[in-house]
Amino acid sequence: FADIGDIVRGRDLYGGNKQEKEKRKQLEKNLKKIFKNIKKENRDVNKLTTEKVREYWWDANRSTIWEAITCDVKSGNNYFRRTCGGDSESPSQATKQCRCEKTSGNVNIVPTYFDYVPQYLR
Repeated sequence: FADIGDIVRGRDLYGGNKQEKEKRKQLEKNLKKIFKNIKKENRDVNKLTTEKVREYWWDANRSTIWEAITCDVKSGNNYFRRTCGGDSESPSQATKQCRCEKTSGNVNIVPTYFDYVPQYLR
């Protein structure tokens, strides 16, 4: 998940082998084109740099991407950090498709912020 965030935001440090590098160049070319189109079509972001648009897009869509990645996770699997629970509760494990079970509010909270930790520290 965090690596996807790095790729989308143009911060991926992994170079890979020669074949992988060529694929990565093509992906980066396509992403630049996509984000330029977003910048052109969206008045809210058209004055931002392309790099800022990439950050904006990731921030706006990270929970949807997390949901798409984990939508078929079988019941009983859990996430490795205790990130669920409110101020009045002790933290608990995210076990429902790697999401915190909530009955109200935002029920699809991404239970990690590793995508904001620099790649070399993960």
